[in-house]
Amino acid sequence: QQRPASAAAPAAGSDLPLLPAYARAQHHRSLKQSSFDKTGGNSDRWPIAPGAVQEVFNATGPGVITHIWFTIAAQSGDHLKELVLRGYWDGNAQPSVESPIGDFFGLNLGSYQVYESMYLACSPGRSLNCYFAMPFKQSARFTVTNEGSREVGSFYSNIDYLTVPRLPDDTLYFHAQYRQSAPATPVTGPSPQLNPDGKQNYVYMETRGRGHLMGVTLGALLNANGWWGEGDDMIFVDDETRPVIVGTGSEDYFLGSWNFGGRDGATPFAHRMYGAPLIVNAERVGGRYCCYRWHGDNPVAFERYLKHTMEHGHANDRGDNFFSCAYWYQAAPFTDFPRLPPVAERIPRVRTPA
Repeated sequence: QQRPASAAAPAAGSDLPLLPAYARAQHHRSLKQSSFDKTGGNSDRWPIAPGAVQEVFNATGPGVITHIWFTIAAQSGDHLKELVLRGYWDGNAQPSVESPIGDFFGLNLGSYQVYESMYLACSPGRSLNCYFAMPFKQSARFTVTNEGSREVGSFYSNIDYLTVPRLPDDTLYFHAQYRQSAPATPVTGPSPQLNPDGKQNYVYMETRGRGHLMGVTLGALLNANGWWGEGDDMIFVDDETRPVIVGTGSEDYFLGSWNFGGRDGATPFAHRMYGAPLIVNAERVGGRYCCYRWHGDNPVAFERYLKHTMEHGHANDRGDNFFSCAYWYQAAPFTDFPRLPPVAERIPRVRTPA
């Protein structure tokens, strides 16, 4: 029986919608830079002395970093807050990636918790993984700085990347920015408290240019009893005066609900696009939450300006400690970052708002 015309085999070289990209010919060169022992021995690690800067990656483009893996053995229990990861694109002297290493990998309160998400993960044995694609046209450089007072005995690194003849014209640069408010300053006023403009919200990131937001990680350390997450997310897109995107509560933004289960029922969870993999001592002084939300299904696009914010409590009525990292892509390397707080201020501690 003759095959109907509609079922004819596709012509050579035509697209097959169900054929995955990895089943087609690849036109890149796969490479890796790592901390391997160049003598051929088994000392595949770098020590990092106090104050030292260790270069962990340096390559010329065009190329794309596809995966970052680190694991660390350090004397200090605060090394996730003391080690600072910085990334530089195309020879810029200022970084477009700057964050304490723990916050970059979603460990925003300085302790390890096992979780897996679409872009970041922490595995048993304390391995840190990042799968954000990081294209670069001319060059890419990453460093790790030990801002603590004790030596990091072993820093292991594997960074996978590829090189290509050229990148598409609309390729964007990866950015990651750390922020904190420890503690946030509560806003008091007559009831009912209203906050239509978000001027005193916690700020995850702010940038000018063209690009799109990919998501955030947040650590919250409570300074008072009660629910910390009544604050709404407010995202200012190409408008510096009014938020364009407004949500219904912090746990709703992180795609949980009802206080993540409440004071006595909160349960950690971690999924591909959202999660709260750390919940300890819920809704009590000293309570600890680590959360993440990815926008890869619908990146928040901007043409001129973006500011991602969230209330700290309803109408900013709470004074807890927030530590965050925001992730986005932008047409040109953006380096106008706020100054990184000193190490002592980055260590999570219960604090009383001023």
